[in-house]
Amino acid sequence: MENINAAKMTERYIALAIGIAYLLLGLAGFIPALVSLPGTNESFIPLDESTGAYSAGFGYIFGLIPTNFLHNLVRCAVGLFGITSYSNASTARLFNRAFAISYALLAVMGLLPFAKTSFGLMPLFGYNVLLNALAAIAAAYYSLVIPAKVKGVNVAENI
Repeated sequence: MENINAAKMTERYIALAIGIAYLLLGLAGFIPALVSLPGTNESFIPLDESTGAYSAGFGYIFGLIPTNFLHNLVRCAVGLFGITSYSNASTARLFNRAFAISYALLAVMGLLPFAKTSFGLMPLFGYNVLLNALAAIAAAYYSLVIPAKVKGVNVAENI
């Protein structure tokens, strides 16, 4: 029983950690001093040009992670979902599983030439692929593998 409670707390902590990380990353995308093109301090979009959905707020967070305004909103929303799912073990497990599936899909989309901009909505290329893949692996491991080991069942039976 003690191992089951520890596994549930671990699931909750992973949902909280992912939530905090993505909320902070989303908020960092709204701070102009943290968003630029690699090697520059200037904004990517000239001020005299009208911006579309993709180019609104486009830049690189910390000079590494491509982002735009919509991507920042999505990251903040995912972060808030992760933080609120911490309150209950079953909602944390649901969040981790949904996060793992959706962000693994986003990581794969970032590798495909026709989908790397999320069909013109958000940048998914570059370090976003690595970030999304690592976060999806962590969420899947702590919501599928660890609970299955604690219960002593196969991972396929735990789904």
